Amino acid sequence: MSVPVDVVFERRGAGPPLVLLHGIGHHWAAWSPVLDRLTEAHDVLALDLPGFGRSPVPAAGLPPDMPGLVRGIVELFAALGLERPHVAGNSLGGAIALELAALGAVASATALSPAGFCTVRELRWALTVLSLHRSAARLPAPMLRSLFASAPGRTMALGMILARPGRMTVDAALADARALRDALAFRAVARAGRGYAFAGVPTVPVTVAWGTRDRILPYRQAAVARTRLPGARHLDLTGCGHVPMHDDPELVASVILDTTRAPA
Repeated sequence: MSVPVDVVFERRGAGPPLVLLHGIGHHWAAWSPVLDRLTEAHDVLALDLPGFGRSPVPAAGLPPDMPGLVRGIVELFAALGLERPHVAGNSLGGAIALELAALGAVASATALSPAGFCTVRELRWALTVLSLHRSAARLPAPMLRSLFASAPGRTMALGMILARPGRMTVDAALADARALRDALAFRAVARAGRGYAFAGVPTVPVTVAWGTRDRILPYRQAAVARTRLPGARHLDLTGCGHVPMHDDPELVASVILDTTRAPA
């Protein structure tokens, strides 16, 4: 599959390139809390993956599996003139980051609560929860704004995804809801991911970091990742949920920067 060069991304900073990959149903703005810190050391590109955020579905369609998606990302790197950038990803993006590391297509990879280490039942749970959130995101905007404006409302609406929902602004919560509601590739990527398990052997520095309060891909999956990736650095993101960039941006930025600075 050929990924269009007009994939939407936010690019800031200077230095060695660092590409940020979001999870299913999310968008590049998921990385907003950590961008300023990362741009101090890197030329940062935060992508809207094909069919998510404001990136269109490719004219040739979406790939049917993870290898096809990863090939498309490698093609995108080439089209943008990125030679073995560093990469960091969350959830689906974390799985892609690890696959890129196994190909040797990146200089380093940081995977935050990555997909690919759960059982079929755990994956079904994760997709069910996200699908319910997607349905709720179809409520009228004024109702969503009212819900997100109160601390109890944010906890009810976001507590499965974030451990500290009170740290997310109302506008950011609304933008995330719209991204999930409008994610054209959600169902196709969810179908393609059924049965997916990471089985590669990375050839570059890798960090796997898991939120200890992750309720989408629960923290127990970190033990599976440790078994399958004995050569990686494994860290706990204490007190963080599934999208740790909002829960503890300073911690997440430090984990990513420590990985990009690791000797090859």
